[in-house]
Amino acid sequence: MALNTTRRGFMLRGILGGGAVALGLPFLDCFLDDNGEAVAATLGGGRLPVRFGTWFWGTGVIPDRWVPKKAGSGYDLPPQLAALADVQQHVSVLSGFSVPLDGQSNSPHFSGNIAVRTGTPAEGWQKIVAPSLDVLIADAIGGGSVFRSLDVTPDGNPRTSYSFRDGNAMNASIPTPIEMYQKLFGADFQDPNAANFTPDPRYMVRKSVLSGVTDERRKLLQRIGASDRARVDQYFTSVREVEQKLAMQLEKPPRAESCRIPEKPADVPASTDIAKRTAAHKVMTDMLAMALACNQTKVFNMAYSTALSDLRKDGSATGVHQSTHEELTDRKLGYQPTVDVFVTQTMSAWADFVRAMASVKEGDGTLLDNMLVFAHSDVSFGKNHDVNGLPMMLAGRAGGKVKSGVHINNGGDSVTRVGLTLQQVMGVSADGWGTGASHTTRTLSEILV
Repeated sequence: MALNTTRRGFMLRGILGGGAVALGLPFLDCFLDDNGEAVAATLGGGRLPVRFGTWFWGTGVIPDRWVPKKAGSGYDLPPQLAALADVQQHVSVLSGFSVPLDGQSNSPHFSGNIAVRTGTPAEGWQKIVAPSLDVLIADAIGGGSVFRSLDVTPDGNPRTSYSFRDGNAMNASIPTPIEMYQKLFGADFQDPNAANFTPDPRYMVRKSVLSGVTDERRKLLQRIGASDRARVDQYFTSVREVEQKLAMQLEKPPRAESCRIPEKPADVPASTDIAKRTAAHKVMTDMLAMALACNQTKVFNMAYSTALSDLRKDGSATGVHQSTHEELTDRKLGYQPTVDVFVTQTMSAWADFVRAMASVKEGDGTLLDNMLVFAHSDVSFGKNHDVNGLPMMLAGRAGGKVKSGVHINNGGDSVTRVGLTLQQVMGVSADGWGTGASHTTRTLSEILV
């Protein structure tokens, strides 16, 4: 018997006396997987979800000190990747991919980043061909969780986001640890492991108010032009997401064995000091891990720093971006030492992120095993802002769909091969991706299982 093992799978539902009824089922053998282990690795009776996320840092790297020399598994760790030593088995390094500009100028910190995110380079916000790949993936897998996606940054600015449905519709970030806690684990949070559940009547009222304008919405759409309809459609898409969230608040959430409610963090002021930024990032990363384990979302974007990074060392007025332009290359060392320190510390923060996801036990593996995280920057060599050879990395195994711990040194193919691969792995129906010279139908078969 093919049995539904989604969140409703352990319930029989019907109508009695005009009202809906539900009857819980006892444990049955058919709930087990082929190894008899499904219950230990489920979310509310269904298979564990596979999540997707991005992790961004600005102003690139020093390629000679970041790109491994050895390809394949067991790649070497150059100085700027040394912090990955204990998580290397989870991280794949992608080097040598290009960003075809199709005759456009290289808009520093913009063209490369937008090409990675949308498959098409752009010289300005109004020319973005969107949506970004995280939005496409969220549209495919974001349902069934409280938030279709989460955008997070520890820099205190909600506009630090590289997720957008188009150039006019950026998805704002949660900018501080305390705001993140209130949104994810505040008054509206439903503990999936709580013994009792009582629907909050406030949500019933809110949902009925939103549903009550359906007829008026249809009338409005018949009276307005195409451009206004596009704007209104976008607005009502967000309203529908609110409705879905309210509907979920009226049901007991599926049990999540790894979910633990984190402690409320201190109100940490935003800072450009890299040590304080890293501390805030660590707090937000730990919360994000629990948000994923608690099925608050399946898709996220973490922006550690902005493109054109403003990070600096405590007591110094010079930021990393300014240093990439102005710091002289040390003749003895052969590189810019201050920039090198910033990149190395940024990679240490990335290692913290991977470590946090790998530390959460989930089923027979870890949270990281059931996710795929795409990390990248906006330029390759910070000093000249080149967009060819953009530094990119993957962490996690996407539920066993991809290999981890390998270095792929590409010979100049477009970055869109990576984006297309990520979409297909995450269930987006796409045979090709990108426009112009960036268009590709080739996936990154080297990492696929």
